[in-house]
Amino acid sequence: MTSTATRPRGARARAAIAAKTLRTDRWWFAPLITVIGLTAWIAYATVRVFMHKWYWVDAYHYLTPFYSPCVTDRCVDGSSHFGRFLPDWWVIPDAALTLPLLLLFRLSCYYYRKAYYRSYWLSPPACAVPDGHKAYSGETRFPLLGQNSHRYFFYAAAIISIINTYDAIYAFHSPKGFGFGLGNLILLANVVMLWGYTISCHSCRHIIGGRLKHFSQHPLRYKGWTFVSWLNVRHMQLAWITLGTLALTDFYVMAVAAGWFNDLRFIN
Repeated sequence: MTSTATRPRGARARAAIAAKTLRTDRWWFAPLITVIGLTAWIAYATVRVFMHKWYWVDAYHYLTPFYSPCVTDRCVDGSSHFGRFLPDWWVIPDAALTLPLLLLFRLSCYYYRKAYYRSYWLSPPACAVPDGHKAYSGETRFPLLGQNSHRYFFYAAAIISIINTYDAIYAFHSPKGFGFGLGNLILLANVVMLWGYTISCHSCRHIIGGRLKHFSQHPLRYKGWTFVSWLNVRHMQLAWITLGTLALTDFYVMAVAAGWFNDLRFIN
């Protein structure tokens, strides 16, 4: 605020407003919904990851993405496509190689930063609403310094998406031969959405065309950059959609594996 001593002659002082914000709309609604949604998903995912059961349907080769790839000694026969080389301690997730990387990819995602900064940390909760903290240091201190590693987690997420694609294709080849059911559609739709979220990442957009000076000299990269830019506009929606498809896919595989209901089969 400009003081009286330094304020130019004739300039008016700022109004003394006691209220923290003059917004009268429900600015708090979006942060609240974000907290509820993310907390519910995290709670569900945490329970499922440490259940250590109902993740593989041997009859149709369905493997939930929460357990892919399954690499502990606890993995049931058929579910481990890349070997079992980690101990079966309860605290070790069966997909211990991928889950931490996916978590870091999402935590450092530009959209998710905005989501949990505004909702959990209230930093700030909304435009024209004061920050919930007295001091602001941005991403200059630990652990937020790690946010700059997002570009590297993108490469890991891309590799994991390839593994998820393999799982979805492998599920078409059941012990009875080629098979096709509702579970296959769910696994396939989840993979498509995961690819959409992964390649719509800001880092992917920069990798494809961010450092090009002349698009005309790189027509293929320009087309790729244009497509990724189109997806990038929808990055927020894809971030939420993939949380939904991941939970739906996991729940469906769990339900079929637990015998709660049978898979709807179209072929075999």
